[in-house]
Amino acid sequence: MNVKERFLKYISVDTTSDPSSTTFPSTKSQLDFAASLVKEMKEMGLIDVSCDENGYVFGTIPATIENYQGPVLGFISHMDTAPASSGANICPRIIENYDGKEIVLNQEKNILMSPAEFENLKKYQGQDLIVTDGTTLLGGDDKAGLAEILTAAEYFLTHPEIPHGTIRVGFTPDEEIGQGADRFDVERFGADFAYTMDGGECGELEYENFNAAEAMVEITGLSIHPGSAKNKMRNALSLAMEFEGLMPPAQKPEHTEHREGFIHLDTMKGSVEHATMEYIIRDHDKNLFQKKKEIMTQAASYMNQKYGEGTVDLQIEDSYFNMKEKIEPHMHLVDSVLSVYEKLDIQPKVVPIRGGTDGARLSYMGLPCPNLGTGDHNCHGHFEFVCVQSMEKCVEVIIELAKLYATFQK
Repeated sequence: MNVKERFLKYISVDTTSDPSSTTFPSTKSQLDFAASLVKEMKEMGLIDVSCDENGYVFGTIPATIENYQGPVLGFISHMDTAPASSGANICPRIIENYDGKEIVLNQEKNILMSPAEFENLKKYQGQDLIVTDGTTLLGGDDKAGLAEILTAAEYFLTHPEIPHGTIRVGFTPDEEIGQGADRFDVERFGADFAYTMDGGECGELEYENFNAAEAMVEITGLSIHPGSAKNKMRNALSLAMEFEGLMPPAQKPEHTEHREGFIHLDTMKGSVEHATMEYIIRDHDKNLFQKKKEIMTQAASYMNQKYGEGTVDLQIEDSYFNMKEKIEPHMHLVDSVLSVYEKLDIQPKVVPIRGGTDGARLSYMGLPCPNLGTGDHNCHGHFEFVCVQSMEKCVEVIIELAKLYATFQK
């Protein structure tokens, strides 16, 4: 299969992850999909193909260089799609030689995708796009990455004359709900370093991401009948709003961009007697990240002094950290990609991720792992699309990186 055919095959399977699930992986469909990947990989000729009880799929493209002693390179993508939008019954459509105009995704429901609203469409005039019918996501995040890695694998396995070292491939579950690296066995994976292939336009290279934490705020109020509440009631919902009012307005996500971090109130619910608030804290700079956590700690302390100890309970838990400090000692990972992009005449776009990837956590687990774009756009929603020519280019990037690293020595 070429990369387009493989991609269309993969998105026909619903692998949506479920943040409310108590199982790992969070949905059985991911295990079923993993089993199908294992079968396909074995039929292609990969060796050491396995799927563990947690749904992690690993395999090896054996070296074509006799007595290869160089580094083992890895490529990783995730199998699940985001629960933010339906990943079931995806109806893709291929638009050949896109004319640069408005795209009618769904005539019956009058769902349109316009380059005036989605400016990234303008880059792809004359190319072939795969779009949705406007009712589901497409699944390019991250089945474009899956398709590209296995298409490159098939190329190597059918062209044994191409010199390359040992290549490991890995496919993870539950990345979209923040658990993709939770049970990833770095030692068993056995690569010296790797790249995640996960979203963004072809040419993207990301080796910086947010430092991230989650904060849970519990507010205890005092419920009194409103008819006799004067000087007695402490409304937990009002206190929650007061707490949120202590957060710096300029540090909310709707007012930030580029390397600016934020404190984001994600959910709030409750009653007069009890309220809970869930926040996420993000910043590329570790010192600014720490200061954001201190702002929340000081706000909780202030309100406990004002209303009584135990009114506000704040728990902050770190989620992941900026991979930059783990990549910088291995800058060949960045330089190699830039060299390949130049060779393939791909315009590089080195950007900090305003989020996180499996690669960020894997980098802290001992596997340095920058991220590369896959040709996917507008992920997690009904206006997601992928460019076929970009996916083909991404396959070439994987091939050229593997060939380049065959010249490296441990």
